[in-house]
Amino acid sequence: MKVAGLVAGSAVLTACGTSPSTETPAPSTASTQTDELGDPVNTFEDITNYNNYYEFTTDKQGVAELAKDFPTSPWDVEVYGLVINPRKYSVDDLVKKFVPEERIYRLRCVEAWSMVIPWLGFPLAKLLNEVKPTSDAKYVRFESVFKPDEMPGQKQPFYPWPYQEGLRLDEAQNDLTLLATGLYGGELPAQNGGGIRLVVPWKYGFKSIKAVVKIELVSEQPRTMWSDIAPNEYGFYANVNPEVDHPRWSQRTERRIGEFKRRETLMFNGYEDQVAQLYDGMDLSVYY
Repeated sequence: MKVAGLVAGSAVLTACGTSPSTETPAPSTASTQTDELGDPVNTFEDITNYNNYYEFTTDKQGVAELAKDFPTSPWDVEVYGLVINPRKYSVDDLVKKFVPEERIYRLRCVEAWSMVIPWLGFPLAKLLNEVKPTSDAKYVRFESVFKPDEMPGQKQPFYPWPYQEGLRLDEAQNDLTLLATGLYGGELPAQNGGGIRLVVPWKYGFKSIKAVVKIELVSEQPRTMWSDIAPNEYGFYANVNPEVDHPRWSQRTERRIGEFKRRETLMFNGYEDQVAQLYDGMDLSVYY
């Protein structure tokens, strides 16, 4: 199913189940699809060979090789905390219960590069509706897998592994917020966050936590890895905002992978109509 308005035809402190087809495209595969702004999706080769995934390496172009043998199936996700129906799900169970749909989203990294990616997945809201958050639940905390014997980057003591991220509950319930189980019509490669990852397209890429194994409903704003490391650089909200620069570079423009000329960055990564109301009355230069 295509969603109206969404789908059409550094190493120095920087972050960024069964699907409808289980055949992964060849690395040279391109697509004629575009996002709702008319921008073409990036090639499968771009998307799977240029990745920020510090659990493996800080070298974006080295992730795919290190992740090639990382097992992404079977994969379980535990949903617990302030919920009425805590459960552990396999990804296979999730994609049977919540049939994946294609969502073509822009990905904007905090490092000022971007892509357009055709994800397969389902809204996180569907899962939250099933577990039923209690009235005390205000935030959602996410945690990635911790397997340092298979993910060599997790042996680096500088980073507070495992990777943790968080959203406000209303952000998590927004229809744009996706749990991705695949891309390009096939399975989700390990280097892109398989078995299952979060995708929050109006926020910088480091909020879209990969290889999720825990989803916890909590009452207080959770700690997140990049905010713990450098809170003055990586705030909890991390909304794409060309008016608020990173302390070490401008966020006004970005480099689309595969293009030579820089382009202007859009407020909320171009999803302003769908999410701006979440932040009414907030000073986004303070809540960055």
